[in-house]
Amino acid sequence: MEVSIVSVEIIKPSTPTHHLKPYKLCIFDQLIPVTYVSIILFYPIADPNVDISKTLTKLKESLSETLNLYYPFSGRTKHNLYVDDFLAGVLFLEASVKCKMSEFFKIEETELQNQLVPFQIFCLEKTSDVFPIAFQWNVFSCGGIALGVSMCHKNGDGATLSNFLNSWAACCTGSLEKVINPNISMDAAAILFHPMTSSLLHKYAPVMDRIWIKEGDYLTRRFVFSAEAVESLKEMAKSERVPNPSSYAAISCFVWKHAMESSWAASGSRRPSIAAHAVNLRPRMQHHHGTNLLGGILGNLVFSAIAKFAPNDHNLESSIEVKLSELVEEEKAAIEVFENDFLYEVMKGNKDGSSEVLNQVELISSMDLEKLDVFWFTNWKGFWNEVDFGFGKPFLLGSIGNVGTTFRNLVIFVEADQWGEGSLEAIITFENNIMALLESDHNFLAFTSSNPLINAAF
Repeated sequence: MEVSIVSVEIIKPSTPTHHLKPYKLCIFDQLIPVTYVSIILFYPIADPNVDISKTLTKLKESLSETLNLYYPFSGRTKHNLYVDDFLAGVLFLEASVKCKMSEFFKIEETELQNQLVPFQIFCLEKTSDVFPIAFQWNVFSCGGIALGVSMCHKNGDGATLSNFLNSWAACCTGSLEKVINPNISMDAAAILFHPMTSSLLHKYAPVMDRIWIKEGDYLTRRFVFSAEAVESLKEMAKSERVPNPSSYAAISCFVWKHAMESSWAASGSRRPSIAAHAVNLRPRMQHHHGTNLLGGILGNLVFSAIAKFAPNDHNLESSIEVKLSELVEEEKAAIEVFENDFLYEVMKGNKDGSSEVLNQVELISSMDLEKLDVFWFTNWKGFWNEVDFGFGKPFLLGSIGNVGTTFRNLVIFVEADQWGEGSLEAIITFENNIMALLESDHNFLAFTSSNPLINAAF
């Protein structure tokens, strides 16, 4: 497969932005390293009446309009304190792919997805002066489209990117009632979780880099769980404390269990393990606020719920004795912090949200990260599957090809309805030795299939 960049363009907001005040970062934004996350939306475009050239023109025009609302994406981050210079613009690449989309799906090389996005995924950038967001419009030889999106994680989380892409699609199709306007809550995150001072930044930013980053050789694989497998794992995950585990809880803890056991086999020792779950605070804040206005908050509004498992506390005789239900209980206890009074107290001003965040950073940094395993989990289910620019919804979602050499173990969950309604896909990036053992773990593969071929009838 050959991908050639045929056009490079900077797209700016369609209206002046000089009157807009700088956008303040919240503490979550400040703590996140400068690295890109990516999503790829695949559109077969089987309709011969779709004019690709006109569609592209409309797409760019609506992008410019969307940037009027989401203007921080068009700016540049300064001193890890705020975003300004909103006329700097976003990067838009056009690329030609010498391959049919159906042929691309038959190639069992996940790493090829890297060629469909503007920037290297999860690679620590050397400068903070980067595009907050960039796009790559890939046209396959059959006419199919893959829209690759790279977003600097410092400027937003999955929910932010989802709101942006869905609003852009709404502008493109003229469905303005579906646009999610972030202006009404533009400063909400920085007010509730106020930014750190420069002195605190110098103290804590390197700590977060150490938590997120670990040199190593990483490999990405896709694992699909059918609806039947999901239900079976939910049944296995039940306990008196958690009688009705969610699909996410069952699958994420199942992956954690087997990743943990693979790591033990690779290292020859039963190391303590941490599962860090990204918790989107927006819906929980909306619950306490009694309004849906907070759903459009920009930036990063995620807190890591830390679930821990220490083998020495369980007197394990064999790794198979790690019970799925116990891990689900640990995860639930970690997430329940956000279901209770924490956010309510922060929103009422009774608790300092940023101090609570730094307390968690201190807790993690006090651990010897070289003597424990850290696995990151995030759930993107429901974020991208409705992004329709006028030529249909995405047939498939892609994300990680081959990550940089410095990011710790990561698991991303997305829909996988092309393998049956209710199916879930886990995009897993682990160190090579752990991944090799996971892919040969028969107990793991009994519930999932690794890198299944995508049957594309176009």
